[in-house]
Amino acid sequence: MPYAPQHLEQPPTRAEVDRLPGATLLEFGTPWCGHCLRVQPLIAQALEQHGGVAHLKVEDGPGRPLGRSYGVKLWPTLVFLRDGREMARLVRPQDGQALHEALTHLTATA
Repeated sequence: MPYAPQHLEQPPTRAEVDRLPGATLLEFGTPWCGHCLRVQPLIAQALEQHGGVAHLKVEDGPGRPLGRSYGVKLWPTLVFLRDGREMARLVRPQDGQALHEALTHLTATA
């Protein structure tokens, strides 16, 4: 699944995320967050280099249960999942190298 430029209209539940098969990048943020907007080209490029990783872009904020279940405090928070289990996490990544390393680790543990 390629890079998802838009946030999901209806985010999945934690139970649904826990059952996701394979490699998934779960991205928490908002459409108006400057940090989130700046990292989008880096995420798109990293996912282009790592085919087969699903990308779920979830809008976060107060009262949003999925983000709270992951303890999200800053945006963007990227959670790297393998079969629903958290393998790595990046908060406000500043460069593509960190994304590439996390995705390489994620796909190598398949």
